[in-house]
Amino acid sequence: MDPRSLTPVLRALRLCLHLLVAGLLALAALRSPGDPAVAATAAVAAAVYAAGPLLRAVRTSQAAAAAWLGTLCAAWLGLLALTPDALWVAFPLYFLHLHLLPVRWSLPAVAATAGAAILSYVRHGAALSPGAFIGPLLGAAVAVATVLGYQALYRESERRRRLIEELVATRAELAAAERHAGTLAERERLAREIHDTLAQGLSSIQLLLRAAERALPEGSPAAGHIERARGAAQDNLAEARRFVRALAPADLERGSLAGALARLCERPAGPGPGPRVRFTVSGAPVELPTPYEVALLRIAQSALANTVRHAGARRAEITLTFMDASVALDVVDDGKGFDPGACAPAEGGGFGLRAMRSRARSLGGTFTVESSPGQGTAVAVALPLRTGAPLA
Repeated sequence: MDPRSLTPVLRALRLCLHLLVAGLLALAALRSPGDPAVAATAAVAAAVYAAGPLLRAVRTSQAAAAAWLGTLCAAWLGLLALTPDALWVAFPLYFLHLHLLPVRWSLPAVAATAGAAILSYVRHGAALSPGAFIGPLLGAAVAVATVLGYQALYRESERRRRLIEELVATRAELAAAERHAGTLAERERLAREIHDTLAQGLSSIQLLLRAAERALPEGSPAAGHIERARGAAQDNLAEARRFVRALAPADLERGSLAGALARLCERPAGPGPGPRVRFTVSGAPVELPTPYEVALLRIAQSALANTVRHAGARRAEITLTFMDASVALDVVDDGKGFDPGACAPAEGGGFGLRAMRSRARSLGGTFTVESSPGQGTAVAVALPLRTGAPLA
């Protein structure tokens, strides 16, 4: 493990482990002052242990770490054969086994280390006591419980950290989506306001100026002023129409309403493959006011999203129908259906249905929902076309 990635607590524990190994090896050497073999073996074990943290391969490769640990254990076994005081070095070795080896290898390694320590104690002829057996085994159990418990806590901490990061990212995405939705809603509101007030007012001014022009006597000097006023109204009406178009949804900027609806049917509106959606146009297409196009597109998007998320449908169909006096949009699916009256009888459905109904009514249209459990759903909206009036 890279020391730079350790927390302060882990750095302190790592330092304590180093000091423990150094102290126990020094104790084994000092308790056999007349035996140079013990001192030399202890020095070799200390050198092997000191080399581990310094070697990059040991920090980055599990195979290299296992090889280093095997060399250290071999040096310890040599020291254990010379003096029973090397038994205590088994305790830091437990932690090294558990830290560097996979669980399927670390637990047998801990058991083997404890067995070697007990056999060494018996081999050197020390007085047998329950502590000679319980001590190494109890130390091994404490080491296993400590390391495995810490690893479980660390995994839980990492899981919670990832959940927090995902939550923060999701909240940021939701905030961005809400800002984007708010921007789109404000753009549509401005487009409706311009269409319903400024553009319609300029259209009315044009009609009144045309009527006044016809009512003037032949050769009246006011005719030129009226003609210029009518031209100015026409220019400003065209500018208002450009504003309305600029505030339209991005899908409508790339083409007609029919094209936007066709693209909507090509891409899924939710997770998974979703239903197969077919789009058809009936009747002779005519140019629609921008608020009509925006409303019909938004209603189609909302209805199709409901189909994907809630209906469990296999097929759906969107039909745009142009008639002499109206334009109609139908969204039909073969899903599980629902009871429209059971959602909110006062409003005829949930929030999405209320929003669709509100859009249709704001343009003088009608909105209906036909559905029943197990029979699919049909959403229909019809908007009147005012013939003879200019479209803004």
